[in-house]
Amino acid sequence: MKVFVLGEGMVEQRADGVLAYGGDALNTAVYMARAGLAPQFVSAVGRDDQSNALAEAWGAEGVGLDHLRRHPTRAPGRYAIAINAQGERSFSYDRDRSAARAFFQIDGWREAFEAMAQADLLYLTGVTLSIFTEAERGLIGDLASRVRANGGRVAFDANYRRLGWPSPAAARDAVEQLAAHISIALPSIEDHAALFGDEAPEAAAKRWRWMGAAEVVIKLGAAGAFVLSSEAEGFVPAANPARIADTTAAGDAFNAAYLAARLLAGADPKAAARSGAALAAEVIGWPGAIAPRPVGVAGAVG
Repeated sequence: MKVFVLGEGMVEQRADGVLAYGGDALNTAVYMARAGLAPQFVSAVGRDDQSNALAEAWGAEGVGLDHLRRHPTRAPGRYAIAINAQGERSFSYDRDRSAARAFFQIDGWREAFEAMAQADLLYLTGVTLSIFTEAERGLIGDLASRVRANGGRVAFDANYRRLGWPSPAAARDAVEQLAAHISIALPSIEDHAALFGDEAPEAAAKRWRWMGAAEVVIKLGAAGAFVLSSEAEGFVPAANPARIADTTAAGDAFNAAYLAARLLAGADPKAAARSGAALAAEVIGWPGAIAPRPVGVAGAVG
């Protein structure tokens, strides 16, 4: 199975001061790899020691790097996590001149897109859209259309970060332009409401179906998830975490486990959502985006 993830991997400064790595699309790629999906992560880093260390760590997780481009002068972006008493996180970023933002300026991006066009699954996020120009987002939309035309699926998490966009309207327009090519929509209710205004999970799911997605999972945090597809409809409860240290990457992990259950195990959407909830509950028990192994390794969770 050919799985591709397009996005950005960054240096992560955890709330406890530890330096690690993360980034929404990269987080999902790592948890996909642990679940057995063997994704190719398509992005750019620099040629500096920190970029080398990130690439080595991602490769050690089983993430494919055949299309990881190298920028001659830029370095990876960075983000810092702050945690409140409930384990909820907030972020600050230093990524305006990250290597990933210059992906389309590096030789080899066309070859990467040709490979991605043959994907069985292409995974995209709203954050990924936000780091590129409008013209570059158009290229991503064309890619998604080609994947669908070739019989592949496109999964998308809206993952809206207000500071990454010039305006909410710009983000909404970008998502709406991509929506016709999305097979599986995986937004959180908070992100969906910020973009489109619907606060009820059922209404949010129906909007994504109306926009073109055949399968929709609205993530509801501690309230679980709402699934809507031709196979299933209804709420799936959250899993009970043993502890809550940091909610970073909970949604990214959910997406990885959901997609692995659907594509590898042939699970129905509700069963896949239960797998997603189980992994999310494990991940939030650890600081930072990437929990230590064996969390997320096939057979180790859920």
